[in-house]
Amino acid sequence: MALHKKSQRLMQWFGVSILFAALIFSLAGRIDLPLYLGYVVVCVGQGLWIALRMDNGLASERVRPGPGGVDHFTWHFSTALFALHWIIAPLDVGRFHWSDSIPQALQAFGLIVFALFGGLTIWAVVVNRFFSPVVRLQEDRGHHLVTLGPYRFVRHPGYLGMVISVPASGLALGSWWAMVPAFGYALIILRRAALEDQFLRRHLNGYDIYADAVRYRLLPGVW
Repeated sequence: MALHKKSQRLMQWFGVSILFAALIFSLAGRIDLPLYLGYVVVCVGQGLWIALRMDNGLASERVRPGPGGVDHFTWHFSTALFALHWIIAPLDVGRFHWSDSIPQALQAFGLIVFALFGGLTIWAVVVNRFFSPVVRLQEDRGHHLVTLGPYRFVRHPGYLGMVISVPASGLALGSWWAMVPAFGYALIILRRAALEDQFLRRHLNGYDIYADAVRYRLLPGVW
């Protein structure tokens, strides 16, 4: 059964990868964008990592969360903002040139940061089989404290990756206007990190002790 689900995810990854590349370049109306090709390669590689390593139960949870979830606002609104930055950027750079004045060197830097911190988020998802899109105590899935991998250093490494990688994505895609929804996304994720931290302190066994040992939510020495 587990092998079958992984095979299904690989087929989905393949289909989504083709659709994503087609969407980006169709919106741009051109294919002579080397940094966009690099961006697509990074996204496809990250998607493959998720398809191969994500827990099967978590894959279902992320599509349809179980009962008792709170803060659905973050899930839906952040998804909309993320999609919006993906739409604005290729339209800007390829067709309308509203704000496509980001230097290529800065775009390349953005692509590197996007790859690294997007990888951090995926690492957190792979390690933590309870990385739900909503805040809830997943008693139906045997929810317990996770302290492995990046969780040894900060309490919400996945959110740290999101907060940095999505604005970096706007840079990599070469559109200043795409940075607006990207920064909006980052602010919403910061709010989610604070809310979820409070929730877990109240409801997840052992989290308060873990929080005393791992002092920072996102950025060591800062917050």
